[in-house]
Amino acid sequence: MNGSGPGRPVLRHLGAMHVSGAVLLAGFLVPPVWLTDTAYATPPGAPTTDAPYVLLFAVPVLCLALHVLVQIPAGLLATRLGRGRAPWARYAVGAGCAGALALLLVGVLTRPGDLAAGVSVWADAAVRTGLGTAAYLWVTRGSRGGYGVRCSPG
Repeated sequence: MNGSGPGRPVLRHLGAMHVSGAVLLAGFLVPPVWLTDTAYATPPGAPTTDAPYVLLFAVPVLCLALHVLVQIPAGLLATRLGRGRAPWARYAVGAGCAGALALLLVGVLTRPGDLAAGVSVWADAAVRTGLGTAAYLWVTRGSRGGYGVRCSPG
């Protein structure tokens, strides 16, 4: 038995976390529109101008926060709650978990009166984490216990 077979679900999940994080990071090669608008909100030459250097810090921090606080818990919950179900049902559970966790994260981070900006940020976060959650569930798919594809010896 190799290190990532059905008997070692922890290694399968660890690999899935890395693959989903890579998919999320690749999605951030194009920064979100709301983030670039925020970075360029101050006029050029103003003493408080932080753009575009704020993007060099904000994008990796946002990516890490979405991965740790939304994507990994959604993948774990979808794998657990979707065990024994069809792949589309597992993905629906994962997308629902990712959307709910992203809504919770965006609700904590945005101002209460700024609903339009909050919806834009939430939609962006839900789509980006949903793609990574699909990668997570693809790695952990399989017939035995929902842990992964059976590997043939040799």
